[in-house]
Amino acid sequence: MNPVENRDGVHASSRYTPPVPAEMKMPKRWVPWLMVALLVAGMIIIILRNLLWQDNWLTLLGLGCILGGLYTATKWR
Repeated sequence: MNPVENRDGVHASSRYTPPVPAEMKMPKRWVPWLMVALLVAGMIIIILRNLLWQDNWLTLLGLGCILGGLYTATKWR
């Protein structure tokens, strides 16, 4: 067996991987605020649409805000 090869037959990489900078590890301070704002705004839009109006585009707007909040949640480390 080759000394660089492990028992599964996979070769070890000889490329250098630099360490991740500290600013990449810490989340931006505005990300959780934007996430909560989008989720709450979407919820309020959908609730108001059901109570006051009968326009379907408000439902789409509310769902868009909620999806934006969920997307923002994936960016929060």
